[in-house]
Amino acid sequence: MVATFSHEWNTPVYKGKTSFPTGLFINGEFVDGHNNTEIEVVNPTNGKVITKVSEATEKDVDIAVAAARKASETTWGLNVSGAGRAELLNKLANLMVEHKGELAALEALDNGKTFNWAYGTDVTFGIDVIKYYAGWADKITGQTIETDERKLIYTRHEPIGVVGQILPWNFPLLLFTWKIGPALATGNSISSEFTPLTAIRMAGLIQEAGFPPGSVNILTGYGHTVGAAISSHLDIDKVAFTGSTLVGRKVMEAAAKSNLKQVTLELGGKSPNIIFNDADLDHAVNWSALGILIFVQAGIYDEFLAKFTAKAKAIKVGDPFETVTDQGPQVSQIQYDRIMGYIESGRQEGATVHLGGDRFGTEGYFINPTIFTDTKPDMKIVQEEIFGPVGVVIKFDDEEDVIRQANETVYGLAAAVFSTNINRALQTAHKLKAGTAWVNCVNQLHANVPFGGYKQSGIGRELGEYAVH
Repeated sequence: MVATFSHEWNTPVYKGKTSFPTGLFINGEFVDGHNNTEIEVVNPTNGKVITKVSEATEKDVDIAVAAARKASETTWGLNVSGAGRAELLNKLANLMVEHKGELAALEALDNGKTFNWAYGTDVTFGIDVIKYYAGWADKITGQTIETDERKLIYTRHEPIGVVGQILPWNFPLLLFTWKIGPALATGNSISSEFTPLTAIRMAGLIQEAGFPPGSVNILTGYGHTVGAAISSHLDIDKVAFTGSTLVGRKVMEAAAKSNLKQVTLELGGKSPNIIFNDADLDHAVNWSALGILIFVQAGIYDEFLAKFTAKAKAIKVGDPFETVTDQGPQVSQIQYDRIMGYIESGRQEGATVHLGGDRFGTEGYFINPTIFTDTKPDMKIVQEEIFGPVGVVIKFDDEEDVIRQANETVYGLAAAVFSTNINRALQTAHKLKAGTAWVNCVNQLHANVPFGGYKQSGIGRELGEYAVH
């Protein structure tokens, strides 16, 4: 018997209820996992269990893939017109709008990000993505190629087939839409695995929108079981993964050793934020955030650090459902320990803890905003992705110096340049080994603009027309 999760919010930012099954979503139905085991979902604000969801196994992956294959060959894929796929995607987007507050509240409850951020960014952007790919569904075209009058040659874009998708904990709902949008628009069937609550709730909306059974299957499970089974499955035609570079290597290896399935990987990053002397300082401070490498030219370094420190001190850490909260808890004890480990590593290697470096409060997975200075290029906090409220501020002398430092990393996901000299900004951006480079802004993503990394930050592109192909 599939259990049901019910919850009611009565908070300053959201008042509402939710109730939905917590089973696996396979072939259009909610079912218990094959082993009847469960996964605890923990509230990161206090470490207490919110609910339990069904745990998928390798056997459940087999069942879901079989359902996806059947749908691909009978009720989905080329059996549904592009206009029909667009209609269903638009229905899903409209249901997301109708349940926008509920989805944001679930994201905040499960993930720890603030409700306001989840509502204004994750859910809003996710809706835009689904609408964007609904617009693509009936515009998948091939070409006729002229050779001579005795021949007719044409190309035809066909669905890949069954696509396995593995998502991380950091943006469960948003990355869910990034993955399913282009896959469903082009007629592919999906089996997915990721962070639970919003994904399971989206399964109900997919069911309500009328997608054929088996066209989307959602499995909640662990990476070493469900993720591994998806990566190595012989009847999955493509796997898409977002997460760490370490796990990305394993996904790619499993894909190659099984049936040489196609792979899209969006992996780690250590995005440099470069601020030149001639930058609008207040503008640069406003855009700069913890969690990235910030390179500041020597002429404005002290002033920038003072203003950025004041900004970090003003960050309100606390309950994601409070109006004034800017930063909630980390998602789990594991992630909390990982971030605190990086902070300790920075101390041990000789960096200066300019601000923070400790926990906030006495319960939950809260960490105070932290800034490191006086670092060296080979330190772990400079080279590795921390994924937490930890900023590293580094002084540089000239353009050549900062380009060298910014590119001395195995990653190449994104970068930013701040300067009022547009020629300098663009020339610097073009020399950075990053898939996306922003000028005088940071983290500006759009449904119609491709996103993906260089080097060990991944393979392939998501969003935009690029994801369709």
